[in-house]
Amino acid sequence: MGLLLGACGSLRYYTQAVRGQSELVFHRRNIGTIVSNPATDPKLAARLLLAQQARLFASQHLGLPDNRSYTRYVDLHRNYVVWNVFAAPRYSVEPVLYCFPVAGCVAYRGYFAEADAKAEAARLQKKGDDVEIGGVSAYSTLGWFADPILSSMLRWDDDELDSTIFHELAHQLIYVKDDTAFNESFATFVQDQGLREWRQSRGLPAQDDRTQAMDSGFTKLVLDLRDRLKKLYASGVGDTAMEGGKQQEIAAFRERYKQWRDRDWPKEHGYDAWVAAPINNARLLPFGLYDQWTPAFAELFKQSQGQWPAFYQRVRDLARQPKLQRDATLVQLGRRVATSLAAP
Repeated sequence: MGLLLGACGSLRYYTQAVRGQSELVFHRRNIGTIVSNPATDPKLAARLLLAQQARLFASQHLGLPDNRSYTRYVDLHRNYVVWNVFAAPRYSVEPVLYCFPVAGCVAYRGYFAEADAKAEAARLQKKGDDVEIGGVSAYSTLGWFADPILSSMLRWDDDELDSTIFHELAHQLIYVKDDTAFNESFATFVQDQGLREWRQSRGLPAQDDRTQAMDSGFTKLVLDLRDRLKKLYASGVGDTAMEGGKQQEIAAFRERYKQWRDRDWPKEHGYDAWVAAPINNARLLPFGLYDQWTPAFAELFKQSQGQWPAFYQRVRDLARQPKLQRDATLVQLGRRVATSLAAP
């Protein structure tokens, strides 16, 4: 998931973004028409029909925007809709930022063609930056266009597809410029809580939280590596020692990962390929963006008695605060969650 918005300083980038978005608009088809067509593959029709029911639930029960987003479908004929390029200086875990008129500054730039993403990555590598390219199955235009369901999203199971619709609509509802952690954590909370209520409305049991627990554990390991590298880069040692220390920290992370996996998840190897692949600062950037403040939003939802309108109003009030004040409020909310969990 990600964002693709607005103009930027590069005419070439702006041109490919307009062309890519225009192709989506041109090829989108009404889902109702697809589902009712007897020639449509039954599996595709069933999945799109369920997604439309989730879309209706989003507006009627979760208070999310009631518009044409996710009422149309585009077959991309490729695995991803865009490829995001992340970059960070060789000895920093702070991202190279890209700034847009509407979205503000974000830690990546999205390209509709993988070749364009690779060209940008090569340019940044030539400057000496660490670079990572990640394929994206869905993104939001924050309501500037009626975002469609994409064939790339159908690679997920129904829960992930439906909850992603909730996530992206949440971006349309509330979005704060220059605060990716706030925006993604808010949308992730809406996604997770919305999915709980969506499953409950259909008489389905609560999701098994095993996968989420494993994801959280792995993210914690990666964030620990990022913190260790941040301290190393701030130490002021020379480049030779810095590079050696960087590689030592990455090797130590791989060892901690093996110990964690073998101790807690001995039959799970889903992260092995990620850990074995080359690791650099840019690969670490996406971690933590989506869930840094989710406990705080959970507490805010609790204080709102689980009422979506009241919750959204409190989030809007929070969004209007200056960033330092907003972060301090989120920290306080998160501490209340930690305190309640620690209580006997």
